[in-house]
Amino acid sequence: MTALTDVETWIAEQLPALIEKYDVPGAAVAVLAGGEVVDHAAGLLSRTTGVEATPDSVFQIGSVTKVWTATLVMQLVDEGRLDLELPIRTYLPEFRIADEAAAVKITTRQLLSHTAGFEGDIFTDTGLGDDCVEKYLDVLHEVPQLFAPGELFSYNNAGYCVLGRLVEVLRQKPYDACLRDHLFAPLGLTHAATGPYEAILFRAAVGHLQPAPDAPYEAAPVWAMARSNSPAGSMLAMRPRDLVTFARMHLEGGVAADGTQVLSPASVAAMQEAQVALPDLGLMGTHWGLGWELFETPDGVLVGHDGNTIGQAAFLRTVPERGVAIALLTNGGDAFSLYRDLYSHLLLQLADVTLPALPAPPAEAEAIDASRYVGTYSAEVFDIDISQEDDGRIWMDLKPSGIAEELGEKPERKELVHYDGDSLIPVEADRGMFMPHAFLGDDGAGHALYLHVGRAVRRAGA
Repeated sequence: MTALTDVETWIAEQLPALIEKYDVPGAAVAVLAGGEVVDHAAGLLSRTTGVEATPDSVFQIGSVTKVWTATLVMQLVDEGRLDLELPIRTYLPEFRIADEAAAVKITTRQLLSHTAGFEGDIFTDTGLGDDCVEKYLDVLHEVPQLFAPGELFSYNNAGYCVLGRLVEVLRQKPYDACLRDHLFAPLGLTHAATGPYEAILFRAAVGHLQPAPDAPYEAAPVWAMARSNSPAGSMLAMRPRDLVTFARMHLEGGVAADGTQVLSPASVAAMQEAQVALPDLGLMGTHWGLGWELFETPDGVLVGHDGNTIGQAAFLRTVPERGVAIALLTNGGDAFSLYRDLYSHLLLQLADVTLPALPAPPAEAEAIDASRYVGTYSAEVFDIDISQEDDGRIWMDLKPSGIAEELGEKPERKELVHYDGDSLIPVEADRGMFMPHAFLGDDGAGHALYLHVGRAVRRAGA
């Protein structure tokens, strides 16, 4: 308990200074170690209202929700009602995408591991009713297939909405009710909300955005994204302590604090098994499991997930071998740098784990022929154009579209340099991060078929 007491003191001393350093309006942290939990908060839930953050404040957890959806799916496996290897059409005959040959093959396992292969950033609003996830499936009929099912990893929000509908059909109730009945209740969660009507009963954080580069962060004009994307992470909110309670169940073989078996030990283990390797992106995991993001380090494997929604960012990391879990919830600013500073100290202190160094551009850029990479790569929410000037400099021009443009995302132009192998990296950091851009495959004419930035973005026209 001494180490955790020291951690509690350190967080109380450091968190206020760190949120000021990184212009984060408010943040809350919970840490599990040695079977005990400590939590702390600092800053404001909204710069408009001036309401202060407390440990019991609820923040949106964004895509960390995907681990909750995966857990609901694995509960159905435990009950013998679902086989991960069967095509999803076995359970959802109405599932359709543009590529019928792919649609009949895609399995639940592939959806869980982001290897289904269809365009994943589909955020269409299908209303506020309990039928919104059901209606969402109709939105996917013209969504293109990027690669054969199982061939690659490509982060897929839409795939998790399909999984949410799968849970609804097999449980015969709305997704939100499944969360409440099969996870909130058995875990004894007291500060968790499936949407704004529940969140408003607590001290709820509001996301903050920058109206222009270098401008101060301001409260976002809307609280959440469309409810139709709830299974992928558009609504779920909670305090860090309740998120850590969920993580603790996974660390303890699927058993809740009161002894309730929420998930079988076999399913807990299966979710943490690597299903697919990622390109070397540096800012994401090295592999993906069934819902969980896996980070291989020299000191062992971290299991976790991150989440980003409108001006809010969440970070969850666990060290299964040490029984350690850390949750950080934020509402704006340079949340990633805050995460790095906090977790670098806490993981080393509690689990002897050192976070790997972040990717960075080389001190001296190597001149290369970028003709393999040059071209336009298109996704639902942006187009990326890679070009090389006569002097050899390489540029990336990103043009947002769809919901990204609606939310105020602006066009970006960045210089790229050679990083490693078939990867380029920006010269200038974005909120303290340098994201490698990996180029994969071949279009048949010697050009890369995909630009991979967590999503596999296909070359336009290929």
